[in-house]
Amino acid sequence: QVQLVESGGGLVQPGGSLRVSCAAKGFPFSSYNMRWYRQTPGKERELVATITFNGGSTNYADSVKGRFTISRDNAKNTVYLQMNSLKLEDTGVYYCNCPTINSWGQGTQVTVSS
Repeated sequence: QVQLVESGGGLVQPGGSLRVSCAAKGFPFSSYNMRWYRQTPGKERELVATITFNGGSTNYADSVKGRFTISRDNAKNTVYLQMNSLKLEDTGVYYCNCPTINSWGQGTQVTVSS
């Protein structure tokens, strides 16, 4: 059974950092690209970052470029999103996704607030 479980969200002040994780099960994780999305109330789900199956290439939305870093540990079947210099507008529910099998996790809430 395919499963993606996000964790690590929380409340952080503007300018702070947070790392969210996504543990994958039930599919050949190391063979597939992975993505992080986020969703804010009233807005469409936004693609934040993508990483290739071997971690050799990454891409970021302009809104997070230079502040967020996506990475993965294929030995642990886990993908990460390191978020630095967080802004109020980074608040949202963060989801990991495997585009090849179109599977989603339940999301983890990130709130940036003073």
